[in-house]
Amino acid sequence: MKKSNFKLPQKKEPDLEINKPSDKQKAKNPWTSFIWYLLMTLFFIYLFQMPFKPNKEEIPYSQFLEYLDSNKVDSCTISDKSISGILKIKDKKTGKKEFFVTVPLENNVLAKELKKHGVKYNVVIEKNNVLMNFLIWWILPILFFVFIWYYISKKAGKAGGSFLNLGQNKVHIHPNNLPRVTFKDVAGVNEAKQELKESIDFLKNPMHFQRLGGRMPKGVLLVGPPGTGKTLLARAVAGESGVPFFNINGSEFIEMFVGVGAARVRDLFEQAKQKAPCIIFI
Repeated sequence: MKKSNFKLPQKKEPDLEINKPSDKQKAKNPWTSFIWYLLMTLFFIYLFQMPFKPNKEEIPYSQFLEYLDSNKVDSCTISDKSISGILKIKDKKTGKKEFFVTVPLENNVLAKELKKHGVKYNVVIEKNNVLMNFLIWWILPILFFVFIWYYISKKAGKAGGSFLNLGQNKVHIHPNNLPRVTFKDVAGVNEAKQELKESIDFLKNPMHFQRLGGRMPKGVLLVGPPGTGKTLLARAVAGESGVPFFNINGSEFIEMFVGVGAARVRDLFEQAKQKAPCIIFI
C-alpha cells in the first residue's frame, strides 16, 4: 500500500491586520532571571562568610604589651581569642583610642600585668551556638536556592513549560469516548475523504487486510494552507475509525536544549503505542 499524497483545495483568507505584541508583553527568558538570582545568592553568601572586622584598630600583641608597660591602657575586655580595649589617650599614629588584638594561645602572666598597671579588665567567654551556625550557614542558603528554583520554575511554567518536564511532549489527546467528529462534519473535500476511507477500513479491520498481505500505511500527508480543514479532516478519520486522536504542533518539538526534541518524539510514540491503534496528527 503506497502512502497517500493529495492536496486540499486552497481557501482565500481575508487580509487581517495582526497586532504584534509589544516588548513588555513578550515572555521573558526564565534563564535570565535565574542567572540574576544566582548572582544575588552568591553575593549574599559571600557577605555572610566575610570575616568579622570590628570598628577598632587591630594592633600586634607586642604593641599591646608596650601600651601596658607605658600605662596607656584604661580598660579592656578579654575573650578566649582576642582582647579589645580603650586607651587613656589617642594613639599618635592611628588617632584612635579603641584597639583590638589577637591573644596568644596561652598567656598566664597577662592578668598579673593588668593588675600591676591598674587596668580594669573583665573576661568574656564566647558561646558557640552550633544550632544557630547550622541554620545560618547551611539551612538558609539551601532554602534560598529552593525558593529561587521554585520561582523560576513557576515563571517558566507560565511561559510554556517547566524545567522539570522538558523531555515530555505537549500532545493533546482526544479520547475516542468523546463526541466524535465524522465525515458528515467535513464538507468540500470529497476527493480527500474518498482517499482516506481506505485507511479507515484498515483501522477498523486490520486482520482482514493482513490476511490478504496488505499493510497499514505509515502515514498520510495532508497538504494545504492554514484554514482549509486539515486538522478537522484528521479528527474525522479518527472519529470514523473509533480510535484516539493525538494532536501536536511541529514547533513544540523544537527546544533550546539539545536532545529535548528527540525525547519528546520518543515520549509521543510511547504514549501512542499504549493506546494503539490511534492517529497522530502533527
